[in-house]
Amino acid sequence: MKAIGSFLLTGGVWNWLLHLGGPGLILVGLIDNSIVPIPGGMDVFLILLTARDREKWWYYAVMATVGAVVGGYVTYRLARKGGKEGLEKIIGKKRAEKVYERFEKGAFSTVAIGAMIPPPFPIVPVLMTAGILQYSRKKFAAALAVGRGIRFFAIAYLGRLYGTAILGWLSRYYKPFLYTLIGLGVLGGVGALVYFKWYRPRHQQTADAHG
Repeated sequence: MKAIGSFLLTGGVWNWLLHLGGPGLILVGLIDNSIVPIPGGMDVFLILLTARDREKWWYYAVMATVGAVVGGYVTYRLARKGGKEGLEKIIGKKRAEKVYERFEKGAFSTVAIGAMIPPPFPIVPVLMTAGILQYSRKKFAAALAVGRGIRFFAIAYLGRLYGTAILGWLSRYYKPFLYTLIGLGVLGGVGALVYFKWYRPRHQQTADAHG
């Protein structure tokens, strides 16, 4: 899945999104908050846009936040219909139970803090849990907006301050950076495939046998 996300950051798709500017952030947000995430993609895209046009840093931060909230809400709505089984199939029953416990202690803070934490923290399980547990739509959207807003405004401001240096670095190391991103995506996809198709089923069988 991550390999697919990384592919979306390459070649013509990447250039097309950059050409779109602010609206492109909404498209990236829809993808990044789905079950096919782009690891660090939104952050990189936001920095590049802000570095190209520093005066609009606040505009890009707002658009990134809107994209994240829209994308997160789509995942939230789908999870409301899927039930707990859908989340447990993705991350395993034990990890899902830990997320449920966090929500019981404080749902708003769980969503907001989860939205602030940068990759590789997986935000999708948090979004899905909010839907599965029928958490208030308004509170969910507010918590996600607060968390993503804080994160993206901070990133956009850094892009405004250090835009020239960031663009200079990327112009020199664009290909190694791109290949590294693709490589990490492929490794993540292979790892997920091995985990879901081989490791977790065998681990579950062993647990059931001892149970």
